[in-house]
Amino acid sequence: MRQDDHVKDADAVSPDPASMRQHYRAEGLAEADLAASPVEQFARWFQQAATEGRLFEPNAMVVSTADAEGRVSSRTVLLKHFDEQGFVFYTNYGSRKARDLAENPQVALLFPWHPMARQVIVTGVARRTGRDETAAYFRTRPHGSQLGAWASEQSSVIADRAGLDASYAELAARYPEGGQVPVPPHWGGFRVAPRTVEFWQGRENRLHDRLRYVAEADGSWRVERLSP
Repeated sequence: MRQDDHVKDADAVSPDPASMRQHYRAEGLAEADLAASPVEQFARWFQQAATEGRLFEPNAMVVSTADAEGRVSSRTVLLKHFDEQGFVFYTNYGSRKARDLAENPQVALLFPWHPMARQVIVTGVARRTGRDETAAYFRTRPHGSQLGAWASEQSSVIADRAGLDASYAELAARYPEGGQVPVPPHWGGFRVAPRTVEFWQGRENRLHDRLRYVAEADGSWRVERLSP
């Protein structure tokens, strides 16, 4: 087969993103249906995503940060706790996202619940969790994940996979299953205190429902509808 024939064959099977579209027929989202606070509303949708939606890791969220020069980066992180004080995730404090947040604490969280034609978008300010809270969560992690927090210098360039595996094996020998693994000093949580929380529900003809909670100075929430 000639090289140009191979290219033609590849092009023939390549999907066209412009032709990909789903026709959303889900029920809408009305202001009267919303909970008093965005965290309560998030709890409702999160419960539905985890049960009715049967989504794989419904707590997976895209965390977007920007450094001091405004260069944006995004990655998928697992939400580990939420309450009226905010949304909590854990990471290596030497990672790119943690370095960004040290320079610029403004952050956005996106929960992409596509099978349910839903999204939740949180914007706010991230602050580190206390060490006691971090330690309490670290103790709940599987033994292997505890070792992984020590083995990985997250976001740093490494020579190869073998070095990472060797580091993990050394830690596994030092802290065998059943023993207590110390909490890494370079690892911990961030709590995102929300300033806005948008609930996006897909509708027919791309006329989606977008309702956004906005934090007021007195601690209350204002709800506004956004055009799709």
